[in-house]
Amino acid sequence: MNMPRIFYVLRLWVLAWFLASLGVAIAAPIVHPQPVQLICSGTGAIMLLMQTDDGTVEKMGSSGMDCPLCTPVGAPPAPAIGTVIPPLPLAHALQPIEAARIAAATAAPLPARGPPPLS
Repeated sequence: MNMPRIFYVLRLWVLAWFLASLGVAIAAPIVHPQPVQLICSGTGAIMLLMQTDDGTVEKMGSSGMDCPLCTPVGAPPAPAIGTVIPPLPLAHALQPIEAARIAAATAAPLPARGPPPLS
């Protein structure tokens, strides 16, 4: 078997195992639901506590893969979109009509040797 074929098969296996683990993570709360409590601290840290079948409370680590909906909790905040750029002070001078008026007012005088006047 040549190398590109091996990498292609390996890539398919990695994708298949990823999809299988994601499927197990989605199906776990449906098959065996457990009450989970989300506790937020004043410093911004979030802790998930899970109550087991015998009544004890366990802390879920970051490797707890019970629900894919819990993964955005640790994600960084989304970038701010929709910021308005304030208008420039001379933005009106960039308009075509206003620019033509300014150019006519500040233009150099006609050259001294112009065409002869028609008389």
